[in-house]
Amino acid sequence: METDTTRLGLITTGAAFPAPDAGSSPEPSPLHRPGSVRLLSLDAHGRVLDWINWQDASCLYARGAVAWTLGDPCLHIHGGTNRLSGLRSGLDLHPIIATRGHARSRAPDPTPNLTNAALFARDAHLCLYCGQQHSRPVLTRDHVMPLSKGGLDVWENVVTACFHCNSRKSNRTPQQAGMPLLAVPFRPSWIEHLILSNRNILADQMTFLKAQLPKKSKLSA
Repeated sequence: METDTTRLGLITTGAAFPAPDAGSSPEPSPLHRPGSVRLLSLDAHGRVLDWINWQDASCLYARGAVAWTLGDPCLHIHGGTNRLSGLRSGLDLHPIIATRGHARSRAPDPTPNLTNAALFARDAHLCLYCGQQHSRPVLTRDHVMPLSKGGLDVWENVVTACFHCNSRKSNRTPQQAGMPLLAVPFRPSWIEHLILSNRNILADQMTFLKAQLPKKSKLSA
């Protein structure tokens, strides 16, 4: 039986990257950090599922689970070296991958999990009280209606606030603190969440995602 002698390694399409010796583990190309590029996963009907990494995408290709793809290949994967032929296998990954089988069991437009990372991305890392942009360590999650006053920990009741403004507002509403909000908090759609959660979206992926946005989405422009 023919066997491969190396594990998969990530390189960019067209990048010059010499093959490692048999039995060694290849290193990713310096042009791409592992995890810096994610592939957009769809079901066979074109419904957007989620971002996946290149390892999971490679498994889909290897299992024959890819129904169709969109966009030009964006990553090339080194396979193993065949002991008999001496040839090395390779795999081109596309930016958008539709998988065979049934869609994941989730609502037509699932609600993204409320995390600080997703919240800060929704608000563009701006404090919605002072309007200043801050680095992530300075940002906090503020409840517009404080939890102690019956407020809920939901998208429509949370905003990004810098530590100073959050401390100043304390256990009060914006009206009580004299700190009007600069924008109304909203619950992002699943597509909006995918756009906000990935800073390295490829052009083909962005075009596809924007075509799926709700008509009144703030990200449509």
